[in-house]
Amino acid sequence: MVARTIATNALGALRVSQAFVPHLLKSPAGRIVNISSGAGQLNDMGTWSPAYAASKTSLNAITCLLAAALKDKGIAVNSVCPGWCRTEMGGPNAPRSAEEGAAGIVWLAADAPQKETGLFWRDREVIAW
Repeated sequence: MVARTIATNALGALRVSQAFVPHLLKSPAGRIVNISSGAGQLNDMGTWSPAYAASKTSLNAITCLLAAALKDKGIAVNSVCPGWCRTEMGGPNAPRSAEEGAAGIVWLAADAPQKETGLFWRDREVIAW
């Protein structure tokens, strides 16, 4: 279970990013937005779902590594936490709508300042790793 979760949430995002980098290099403002979670924050580790938390922590590390590698190539790389949303995964009692969770993702993909890279975001605000 742990290996499969990390393969999906962290390594899958890395492989997709690597596949798209040649295309993003042709763009004047390439962006990679990794969908992470507050469960992946190092500053507030808990015991909830260790496999999921480890996969999102790994994804955040991948975000930092890619951001450092691609910064001089004009590609911004960031992680975003959409928050606990009412989805199939989040369940009906989650406090946020899917649209509220998606708003930060869309902003990072389309409108965030290109110079902002290697950061972790929630609601258009930088949060701690």
